[in-house]
Amino acid sequence: MVHAKRWLFLTHRWLGVLLCAFFAMWFVSGVVMMYVGYPKLTPAERIAHLPPLRASDVALEPAQALRLAGLPGPLQELRLARASAGQAVYLATPAHAAPATHGKNARARQRPGTVVISASTGAVLSGVDAAHALDSAAAYAGPLVAATHEGTVDEDAFTHSRALDAHRPLHRVRLDDAQGTVLYISGSTGEVVRDATRTERIWNYAGAWIHWLYPFRGNVFNAYWADIVNWLSILGIAMTVLGTVVGVMRWRFAGTYRNGTRSPYPGPMMRWHHIAGLLFAAITFTWIFSGLMSMNPWRIFDSGAAPLQAEAMHGGPLQLPEQAAPVRSLLEAAPTGVRELRWTRTAGHGLVQALAPGARTVLLDAATARAHAWQPGELEAAAARLLPAPVERIETLQAYDTHYYTRDAHTMGGGAEKPLPVLRVVFADAQASWVHVDPHTGAVLGRTDSHRRVSRWLFGMLHSWDWLPLLERRPLWDIVLIALSLGGVAMSLTGVVIGWRRVALKLRTLRPSTRAPRALARPVPADGT
Repeated sequence: MVHAKRWLFLTHRWLGVLLCAFFAMWFVSGVVMMYVGYPKLTPAERIAHLPPLRASDVALEPAQALRLAGLPGPLQELRLARASAGQAVYLATPAHAAPATHGKNARARQRPGTVVISASTGAVLSGVDAAHALDSAAAYAGPLVAATHEGTVDEDAFTHSRALDAHRPLHRVRLDDAQGTVLYISGSTGEVVRDATRTERIWNYAGAWIHWLYPFRGNVFNAYWADIVNWLSILGIAMTVLGTVVGVMRWRFAGTYRNGTRSPYPGPMMRWHHIAGLLFAAITFTWIFSGLMSMNPWRIFDSGAAPLQAEAMHGGPLQLPEQAAPVRSLLEAAPTGVRELRWTRTAGHGLVQALAPGARTVLLDAATARAHAWQPGELEAAAARLLPAPVERIETLQAYDTHYYTRDAHTMGGGAEKPLPVLRVVFADAQASWVHVDPHTGAVLGRTDSHRRVSRWLFGMLHSWDWLPLLERRPLWDIVLIALSLGGVAMSLTGVVIGWRRVALKLRTLRPSTRAPRALARPVPADGT
């Protein structure tokens, strides 16, 4: 028993030497992430920075442009915007894009296969050079903001997102604006795909970049990044559990030790580590465990559910109507500040979405340019075809709930469009799938199933405390998370000090002595001579 207890103490001690610095870093960077997130370009930001579309030169109708580009259809997506070098272009994605290989490391990526076609000449964009990237940056920032092209990057500290894979290499352009913004321009479409202000870049080195262990991304460790995060988390969980056991064993619940306290440690650092560990062990375990769950380790949250059958819902892929409404008519029917037209096929209808900053999407008939209105039950019947399973029920949410809610744009799950009201289509399949559909546009907003709802609790709730009663009562959410984080920092930093002291002591004992051995004293003869 004594031998087992000694090994328990030693295991916790040396795991602490290894991991307490990581714990302190995770607690501090987690607080930073509450207010500054990893750089992203949200849909709202993208639309806001596009130049107005009404003032553009659109000489070609979409069918003409597609014919000149050799894209008869069908399509997955078709957009018209001044999105590339400030010029009006059609961005067409074929319905079945093929995978392609790209990048310095020749990593296989699934390209969307977007083809960029000039709306004036029908010319297809064949490449994006520095001048093109600077023109895109000028359109984004305005003509009065100077811009400097800093070359191309395949991946850097602020572009690790896999959503950018189809756009690499990225042109990096620095703006001379008050925010010190750096723009990343797609190497395939010329679109601005990410912006990172000076504040975001600086704070991210103390926030998301270090919190997610991104120093191990984009280098020789890249292939092992997920394993590094997973195993550090598992070791952290083990250390927390062992520390809790040791702490409880050493705490005197009845009476005190000779030092007059319930902790046996005479030094303040050990005593405070003991007390902080007992007070904050539960939240430390919760955050380390939920951080591991965010990685979907070994794909435990993959349900194997069948993919959504979008073409079944919409009645096939996108095809332009034979007698399509002219672009000029669509722009006249759109809001004054329209920035983008997006052709879609939704529930059997050919539609055009007109998007403007800060305005609700206007839905137009692609053939007549008139406002489109859904017939009662039409959209619900179409959504029921998304899965080959019966529909259990369809709910209309008028308010956010546990599984459909919004967060601030800078947060990891923030920035996505989460309109209200929303349709929740509940299927009676083996995975208990829920699909959320925008009742205004008919767009599928997202899907969740029983596995992902468990992930939402084990990650979103336990890690970010995405609990609506708390999120709706800020700054209470901030106060609670900061207070718990500071407690975790105290526990971790005292552990760091104790660990380094232990390492220094070990090093001193292992270092060979450089002092000469002391001479033995000569025995004194009995006669005193």
